[in-house]
Amino acid sequence: MAEDGGRRGQNIPRPTRVKNKTAASVQITAEQILREAMERTDTEIKAPKQRIMDPDELAEYRLRKRRTFEDAIRRNRALMANWLKYAAWEEGQNELERARSVYERAVDVDYRNTGVWLKYAEMEMRVKNVNAARNIWDRAVTLLPRVDQLWLKYSYMEDLLGNYAGARAIFERWIEWQPDPQAWHTFIRFELRCGEISRVRKIYERFVEVHPLVSTFLKWARFEASQNDRDASRKVYERAIEFLGEEANDEKFFIAFAKFEEDSKEFERARAIYKYSLDHIPKKDAQNLYKMWITFEKKNGERDGIEEVIVGKRRFQYEEEIKDNPNNYDTWFDYTRLEESYGDIEKTRDIYERAIANVPPATEKRFWRRYIYLWINYALFEELEARDTDKAREVYKEAVRLVPHKAFSFSKLFVMYAHFEIRQKNLAAARSIFGHALGVAPKAPVFTAYIAVEMQLGNVDRCRTIYEKYLTVYPNVCDAWVKFSQLERDLGETDRARALYELAISQPQLDMPELLWKTYIDFEIEQEEHGRARELYRRLLERTKHVKVWISFAQFEASIGLVKAAREIYAKAFTALKDDEKKEDRVMLVESWKEFAQQVGDPAYIAEVEKRTPRRVIKKRRIILEDGTEGGWEEYYDYIFPGEDQSANLKILERAKQWKKMQEEKKAAEAESADS
Repeated sequence: MAEDGGRRGQNIPRPTRVKNKTAASVQITAEQILREAMERTDTEIKAPKQRIMDPDELAEYRLRKRRTFEDAIRRNRALMANWLKYAAWEEGQNELERARSVYERAVDVDYRNTGVWLKYAEMEMRVKNVNAARNIWDRAVTLLPRVDQLWLKYSYMEDLLGNYAGARAIFERWIEWQPDPQAWHTFIRFELRCGEISRVRKIYERFVEVHPLVSTFLKWARFEASQNDRDASRKVYERAIEFLGEEANDEKFFIAFAKFEEDSKEFERARAIYKYSLDHIPKKDAQNLYKMWITFEKKNGERDGIEEVIVGKRRFQYEEEIKDNPNNYDTWFDYTRLEESYGDIEKTRDIYERAIANVPPATEKRFWRRYIYLWINYALFEELEARDTDKAREVYKEAVRLVPHKAFSFSKLFVMYAHFEIRQKNLAAARSIFGHALGVAPKAPVFTAYIAVEMQLGNVDRCRTIYEKYLTVYPNVCDAWVKFSQLERDLGETDRARALYELAISQPQLDMPELLWKTYIDFEIEQEEHGRARELYRRLLERTKHVKVWISFAQFEASIGLVKAAREIYAKAFTALKDDEKKEDRVMLVESWKEFAQQVGDPAYIAEVEKRTPRRVIKKRRIILEDGTEGGWEEYYDYIFPGEDQSANLKILERAKQWKKMQEEKKAAEAESADS
């Protein structure tokens, strides 16, 4: 209550009420606000530089800084950053004794902090106090023997000083703690720089006992190989296999071993290593090993032997997959492709026979698609690879017989069969196949392929007969009507082509009527029958009021020089689309109309068309989800044409009056029911 009273007693200004919410004449952006704020910020006040002129000032400055450092340390003794800054400052003042004192105090606080030891020793090294640095490093590695960085820095200092015996002694002390492999590698590199090969071998002996890993033995073997001691390197590999046992069954290890023997020209040894490794390593873990073996055999072995090995392995894999699922046609495809590449015709034919014996269990086309391609590949193999046309013909016949044509069919099978007979120069058989296909499965691809064959042979009458049957079966396919008409046009039969177009547009159902009408109109324009083309446009507009038809009609009239007729068409189209309330179509029409007016070049006419340009506004509408619930609001563009604002308001008033009348009638009905 006291707080409420205190708040009421304060004079809190009321928020200013904005009366005029119209946009200001001068707008300002957020970028300008930020730029002005940056320009008006005060410059940072920097402390002036002080110059120390006499020893008293220096003593006072040092006392003040030391007091600051001591206060910081007193507040948080465990924060080593304060100690290190303090010691670095004392070093900068050439007060080495004080710096050493600070470091010693820091070590007393936390001797496990590696950074303190590093900074301490580096300071002594900078001032070339080598003995003191040695003392510090020795204390550090004694207290923290598991920190490899301290050992590395210690040995590096001795190496720089040329004290190789001292560095070696440090490394010996270090590896007694059995550190990580990196420490051993550093010791080995040091001895290699010193040229002590015998010592390196002794280090590797101890290294593999502490870290019995495949990588360790590999490094040792490569070292021996680099010294051109192949016998020693081979012994290392053999020792690894004996010492590691099952752990030596590593792909990289055997690849390196076999590569070593190959470089030594011991090809039989390398081949034996590859075979041994492939027998002891799982197949899924030996992919690279297998590739290396193939490469080795290609370079040093016999071709027949290595190809037989490769094919045998893949045959085994495919047989296992087929055993699990004999209807896996993808595996059969790979298997037949393998045998085809190997070139054994009898084996390939046997695989194809086994593959096509696995008929799909259900009479559904989705199960038969891959299966039929096995037959097609089989027939192509017999024709192109085996050069046995009689066998290929038998394959095609059996495939056609096997397909249940009453349930579904495959046009590609008939087309390829007929093309096969054509390649054998047996035209009568090809026509018989096409006829059989049209009898059992009259599909559009079969008609198209048959017509293409007869067209190449120049048999126009046969093409007409096939087209007639095609259109009898598929009267709604516009593409067939168009191609038939184009055939007659190319033959100079204009009346026949026109009759076909008329027959086509009279069909009750068409899959692409827009294509048919466009082709028909283009045909009449090409024949310079402008009156017929105009009549076609009018007949098309009786069926559809699509905006593109209106635009095309107007552009046609303009293209033949009838500008006045084009104007009338644009005006009629605008009125017709206005009645249908198709705003987007009217916008498209107005854009085309404006382009037409620009081409005419009449300023008054251009201004008249410009007046019809709509105004685009953004509106909101509710989103209704599939389940009927409301999903929020969305924005959309709407177009308001000139003169439609008032009519829209009148429509709203009219609907309001209707609603009010309905409410009054409802109340009157309720009153009558209550009285009764």
